[in-house]
Amino acid sequence: MEIQRIIKKNILRQEAYPIEKIGSRVKLDANENPYTLPPPLKEKMFKYLEAISLNRYPDPRSSELRARLADYLRVHDDMLLIGNGSDELIQMLLVAFNSLPSGAVIIPVPTFAMYKIIALNTGHKIIEIPLNDQFHLNEELMLDTISQNNPSLVFFSYPNNPTGNLFNRETIEKILEQSNCLVVIDEAYFNFSGETFLPNLDKWENLIILRTLSKVGLAAMRLGILIAQPSIIHELNKVRLPYNINAISQAAGLFFLENKEEFLKQTRRVITGRDNLLRELEGIEKIHPYPSDANFILFSCANDKNKLYNSLLEKGILIKNFTSSGILKDFMRVTVGSDGETREFLAALRDIIRM
Repeated sequence: MEIQRIIKKNILRQEAYPIEKIGSRVKLDANENPYTLPPPLKEKMFKYLEAISLNRYPDPRSSELRARLADYLRVHDDMLLIGNGSDELIQMLLVAFNSLPSGAVIIPVPTFAMYKIIALNTGHKIIEIPLNDQFHLNEELMLDTISQNNPSLVFFSYPNNPTGNLFNRETIEKILEQSNCLVVIDEAYFNFSGETFLPNLDKWENLIILRTLSKVGLAAMRLGILIAQPSIIHELNKVRLPYNINAISQAAGLFFLENKEEFLKQTRRVITGRDNLLRELEGIEKIHPYPSDANFILFSCANDKNKLYNSLLEKGILIKNFTSSGILKDFMRVTVGSDGETREFLAALRDIIRM
């Protein structure tokens, strides 16, 4: 059987999303929270999970978790949808909402790779709008492109991954005001930036907000949150798979809400570590870091960056090396680690630069 004959052409043209399993002592490549739960809180969580009946299907609509999240976010629970990570929610959006006959999905680039990958997988035409050399939106080009193409969806990572900066809020507001499309604001790094469009949900019916619990310490649980008008949630529930959130993840989400201050203490430590890391990187010759509102820092290197990356890896330190030939060809990204991990990364970086 010739399997290629029956696979969609847009799938054949792609490569699988590259998540490499590279061994390292210090893992600073995936924008994870570097801190595990303290032992007393971990023990409390295990007891919390003991009540789960593993032989039963989970709540199909995550009803209790949605209700508690609604209180936390100060919205109605019919404005919430829970996903298996933000990736599943992005997929739901792209399955439910077609590109109009003359339209497309619009994304700025560089940005979070899954917008493009999932849009390709779901058969959408994609229009990429390059950021400027300071990684900000080109307002005129964005507005003109939206006007000419009448897209169904526009995605913004806010702060943007991998650049770490917040896009100009006034530009996004103009797009919300002037366009007839859904505008998705992905606030995965909200807890590090403190900036949100959530209070504006009643102002713009075409506004959709994404959040996640991955960056605050529950990456293993895969819990994404979509917040939008009830009419949008109603349609998205039609494409949501039954039982999409397992019982353990639902319980972990409730555990986070009951102990959120403990989790957010870690977030504040990361913010302090980020600011310290930026200052240290600014003081290293041949390294040019960019300010960040997330939990990572993008930087370029005047030396051979691939040699730098491999030298760090030889020392057991893994960061993100961008391999494309585009605007990020000279860049790497480092996640803010624990105090000890950051010290080790900086010491190794200085040693390699001096060689």
